[in-house]
Amino acid sequence: MPKRSSSVVGREFGGMMRAIIARTGYTHRQLAERLGWQEAKISDMTLGKGGVSEADVILLLGYCHATVEEREHLLELFRECGSAWLQMPKDGVPDQVRTLIEHEQIADEVIDWSLILVPGLLQTPDYGYVVTAHAPSVEAENVAKVAAARAARADILEPGRKFTFFVHEQALWLQVGGLEVWREQLAHLLRMSVRKYISLRVVPRSAGMHAGTAGDFRMMKFPKYPPMVYIESVNSCLFFDDPETIKIHDNVLTALAAIALTEEESRAVIDGILEGL
Repeated sequence: MPKRSSSVVGREFGGMMRAIIARTGYTHRQLAERLGWQEAKISDMTLGKGGVSEADVILLLGYCHATVEEREHLLELFRECGSAWLQMPKDGVPDQVRTLIEHEQIADEVIDWSLILVPGLLQTPDYGYVVTAHAPSVEAENVAKVAAARAARADILEPGRKFTFFVHEQALWLQVGGLEVWREQLAHLLRMSVRKYISLRVVPRSAGMHAGTAGDFRMMKFPKYPPMVYIESVNSCLFFDDPETIKIHDNVLTALAAIALTEEESRAVIDGILEGL
């Protein structure tokens, strides 16, 4: 494939290549010498930047004694093209795929739009447990484990990054779990909303039809990579990083920012709901 900047698929490919090379104990320089390549060629490959042929990939994987499964998966990634990458996790839990979690951990800005539920990163453990228990793709015996893993992802909410959450007012009115679970979730939103690196803005029901009704999504921005949009369904997830799709979702976020309440007004809405419970 031609040499290009790193993409979501490219980074996934590169990460697996690094792991396979690491097993050999060779440095990139030693491996390049054995294959008769320039060291930069291996570097580009392991960074997901391309610049190599499929034959090169097969040669390297053979030299590193990659398994058949590893080879087939990497060649599938290598051939991947287009503006979207679909993942269908075997366990049916899209928001726990390694690709998403790794990108969350390196993003320096996350912008989340949630239409029906409180955004996942802002859910309390009890609220998240109820959401997980109602997920069609999660088996009953796995609910506790999946819910705990989802809750752990909130560790990325820390200073040094910027988080913006747009949430529809109807999500705040949806009772998830018992009354105490609902109350604690709303109180948690208030506590999180005063953190300087978190902006929580409510889209009021009075806004009516708007650009965000097309569905939930998350945009992540990185210091070194192009922005990425993440969208999930019941048992699959989509990653986009092409400029056209990023622009479309940027426009949606701009439209949401124009109709959303201010941070102070948003806290007042949450307070009002709490007082009525």
